[in-house]
Amino acid sequence: MSGMAITGTPRRITLEDGRPAFRKELADAPPEFFAREAVGLRALAAAGARVPAVLDVAADHITLEWVEQGTHRSAMTEERFGQELAALHRTTGEAYGSTDGESTAYLGACPIDLTPTETWWESWVERRLVPLVRRGVERGVLDPDSLERAERIAPERLGPVGPPTLVHGDLWGGNRLIDTKGHDWLIDPCAHYGHREVDLAMMQLFGGFSGRVYAAYAEAFPLADGWQERVAVYQTVPLVVHSLLFGGGYDLEATSMLVAATR
Repeated sequence: MSGMAITGTPRRITLEDGRPAFRKELADAPPEFFAREAVGLRALAAAGARVPAVLDVAADHITLEWVEQGTHRSAMTEERFGQELAALHRTTGEAYGSTDGESTAYLGACPIDLTPTETWWESWVERRLVPLVRRGVERGVLDPDSLERAERIAPERLGPVGPPTLVHGDLWGGNRLIDTKGHDWLIDPCAHYGHREVDLAMMQLFGGFSGRVYAAYAEAFPLADGWQERVAVYQTVPLVVHSLLFGGGYDLEATSMLVAATR
């Protein structure tokens, strides 16, 4: 989720053994804030994704393996990222929601409900989108009609039913690093079992990924027909979260996306 202030103040530190490490700190962090990040990173690592190792986690900070950033993106790095993301999305679970059965999760600093559910519609619409929109309406950042639109999103609008898929959950361009060897790393996840189009929609929301990524992904793991038409419904949650966290023009973008998602 874009915006450094919502994920903690980052700094490079030196461990007792002389190794560099990356620490994020937030004195008044919400309950389980950094613990949930650690759970997500470990779930992605177990599925074969390249993520920084969790070295230490506490209520007010998380310490991660240092990743030295290096090369700029190239055709090779973009194609490889698409292939690696496709491989990650082949990891499936038994229920939609968190990777460890817990309900607490954060998208940026915004709490969301990832209680495991039997259906994807219940997870995405009933437990995430509708409560977030209701919060936005109560705060006055979204118009009252937004709630009715969110409640109207039907299961078929979410695409073909498939097994719960492990997703990064907050895959904007800033949450992808490239190291000095040209390898991709994933950071700051809101990892859960959901629909793989969640990641693809988020990647398009703020840019930072070339067409080669999507082409390589589709070649490795073809997408269901009509996936482009479902981008709107999968951009609703991050945009509503942005409107709650930042206000500004995000309320208008969130409203527009809800309109598009219910056409």
